[in-house]
Amino acid sequence: MDWKRIGKRLLFPPVWLIAVLVLLSAAALITVFWKKWDTSLAACIVYVLSFYSLCVLTAWCVTVLPGQYRRVKRAIYENPLGYRYMTDRIIRTKTSLHISLTINMLYAGINLWSWYLLRSWWFMVLAVYYVIMAVMRFLLVRYVRIQKIGTSLLGEWKRSRSCACILLLINLSLSGTVLMILHNNRGFDYPGMMIYVMALYTFYSTIHAIAELVKYRNLGSPVMSTAKIVSLSAALVSMLNLETAMFAQFGAEMSAENQRTFIILTGVGVSMTVVTLSVLLIVRATKEIRRMKHGRE
Repeated sequence: MDWKRIGKRLLFPPVWLIAVLVLLSAAALITVFWKKWDTSLAACIVYVLSFYSLCVLTAWCVTVLPGQYRRVKRAIYENPLGYRYMTDRIIRTKTSLHISLTINMLYAGINLWSWYLLRSWWFMVLAVYYVIMAVMRFLLVRYVRIQKIGTSLLGEWKRSRSCACILLLINLSLSGTVLMILHNNRGFDYPGMMIYVMALYTFYSTIHAIAELVKYRNLGSPVMSTAKIVSLSAALVSMLNLETAMFAQFGAEMSAENQRTFIILTGVGVSMTVVTLSVLLIVRATKEIRRMKHGRE
C-alpha cells in the first residue's frame, strides 16, 4: 500500500471537495454552538471534521493558491474587459460604489424588516445608519452616471460637500447605536466561527479603506476621495460592532463596567474620527468651490 500517495490525496483533495468540506464544517460548527451541543459526541465529530478541513484548506492556500492566483491574474489581464477594470481606477471606483450601495440597501431592508417583526428599536437604529450610508453612496453613484469623473471639479466638490454634511448624520446614528448598546447591554452577536470571519472582514475592510484613501489622495478627483472617506467611516463603525461582538463572545471574565468603558472610548474615538473627516471635507470643499466661482467671475 502506497501510504505516501494516500497521504497526498488526503491532504490535497480536489478543489470542489475542499469547498464542500469548508462549507459543511462551518455549517456544522454554527449548528453545534447554536444548539449548545459543545460536549456531545456529534460535537467531537464536527471538531475533527473542522480540523481536517482547516488542514487541507491551509495546505491548498500555501502550495496551490499562489500558482492559481498568478494564473487567474494573467487570464484577467489578457481579457480586454479585465485589463480595463484592473488598470482603470475610475471603473473600479464606480463598480465599488454600485456594490456598496446595493449592500447598504440590503442591510437597511433587513433591519427594517427585523424591526417590523420584533419591534426592537435596536434594528431601527441600525436601519437608519444603513439608510444614511445608502443615501451618500446613491448621490455619488448618481453623479458618476451623469457626469464623467474628472471633467467638472466644481460639480465634484459640491457633491463631496453634500456627502460630507450627510456624513455628519452618521455621528447621530453612531451615538444612538452606542447608547442602545449601553442602555440595553446589547451588541452584535455572531454564532460560532462566524465571529472570526467577521473579524477578518472588518480588519481587511479597515486596512483596505485606509490604503485606498492614501492612494487616491493626490488623484485630483473629489468624488473618488469622498467615496474612500465614506468607506473608511463605514469600516470604523464596523470595528465598533466587532468590539461588542467580541465582548459578547469572549468577555465573560471582564466586568460589565470595564466593557462599558471600552465601548464608550471606542465609540467616542470613532465618532470624533468621522466628525473630523466630515468637517475637513466640508471646509476643503467650501474653499475650493469659492475659489472656482471667484475664478469664473
